[in-house]
Amino acid sequence: MRLPAPRQTLRRTAIAFALAALLAACGPRPDDAATEAEARVSVEAVAAERRDVAASYAGTAALTAPGEAQVVAKTSGVLLTLMAEEGDVVEAGQVLARIDPDRLRLDLARNEANLRKLESNYRRSQELLAERLVSQEANDQIRFDLDAARAAYDMARLELSYTEIRAPISGVIAERLVKTGNLIQLNASLFRIVDTSRLEAVLNVPERELATLRPGLPVQLAVDAVPGQVFAGVVDRVSPVVDAGSGTFRVTCTFEGGDALRPGMFGRIQAVYDTREDALAIPRDALMEDAGEVAVFAVVDGRARRVSVRTGHSQDGWVEVLEGLEDGARVVTAGKNTLRDGVGVQVIGDPAPAAVDAAAETGVAGGEGTGDGGAAAR
Repeated sequence: MRLPAPRQTLRRTAIAFALAALLAACGPRPDDAATEAEARVSVEAVAAERRDVAASYAGTAALTAPGEAQVVAKTSGVLLTLMAEEGDVVEAGQVLARIDPDRLRLDLARNEANLRKLESNYRRSQELLAERLVSQEANDQIRFDLDAARAAYDMARLELSYTEIRAPISGVIAERLVKTGNLIQLNASLFRIVDTSRLEAVLNVPERELATLRPGLPVQLAVDAVPGQVFAGVVDRVSPVVDAGSGTFRVTCTFEGGDALRPGMFGRIQAVYDTREDALAIPRDALMEDAGEVAVFAVVDGRARRVSVRTGHSQDGWVEVLEGLEDGARVVTAGKNTLRDGVGVQVIGDPAPAAVDAAAETGVAGGEGTGDGGAAAR
C-alpha cells in the first residue's frame, strides 16, 4: 500500500532526527574530557637529588667542668684579707685570702728556739762522746730529741703557710663563701674554683648505638644561650658497660671552653659516625611506612605510582635512597595520604594538563558527527 506524500515526508524526517541523535550520543563530548582533567589530585612533589648525607646520633646534656675545686681552710683563725672575688680568673698557687698569722708565727718562733737549743746540745754531746765523757745512750737520746724538735719546727712553719689561702687549680672564682672578719674553722669552705678551659657533656645513649659511637668521633653542640652558633667537640670516652635498668651507656664528649660556653648550660649534641658523599636522597616527608615496608609515590606520566624503596642514612630532613629510585625521580611530599596507585595527579607549580586541547579535539569530532547526522538528515 502506498502512503500519502505528507506521511512519507514525516517518516523520513523522524528517521533523520533519530540517526543524528544516535551519532551524537556515540561521539566523545567536551564535558567528559573536562571532567577527566578536573579529577586529577593536586600534590606537591620534589625530585630526588645527589647530596652528602651523614648518619648521626643526637641527644641533650648539660655541660660540666671536670676541673673544679673547693678551696677549704687548712687552719683556723680570723680572715683578715680577701684578695679575690667571684668572676676573677686565678692561677694555681695564687693567694686568694689571708688568715690572721700572729698565733702561728709565735708558735713557729718557739719551735725554732727549741730546735736551736737542741742542735747546740747535740754538737756538745758529740764532742763529749769523742772524749768518752758521755755515754752513747745519752748522745742518742739528744739526737732523738733533736729530730723531734726539727719535725715540730717544720710543722709550725707549714701551719703558718696555711694562713695564706692559695688556689689549688687555675680557673675562675665561681663562688665566694666567706667575708672579711669571719672566724674560719678548720676545713671550712672558702671558695669554689671552676676550670672552664675544658667542658664535658655526658650522653646516656641507647644500647643499639654501642657499635656506632667510639672515642675520637666529632660532635657538634648548640646551646640556647648562644643562638645561631655551633661548637665543635669530640667523643672523649665511651663506657663499655650498659646499664641494665635503663638500657643505656655513657658517652662523654669534650668541648673547648671560652667566653661563650659555661658550665651548667643545657645543649643539644649531635655525634656524626658515618658520612655518605654524593648519595641519592629524597625528603623525609615523602616516605610512607606500612607493615614494615617503606614506600613513596612517584610521579610518572602524570600519575602516582607506589614504589617500594630501601633507605639509608638520614640528616636534616633528607633520607638516603639505596634502592627503588633513580636520579631525577619525582616523589610526592604533600597530598600522598589521599592517593592510590595509578591515580592522576597535578603537581602544584607545573603547567596544567591540556584539558582545553582535549576538549577542543572532542568538539571537532562532535562537529563531524553532527555534520554526518545533518547529511543523514538531509
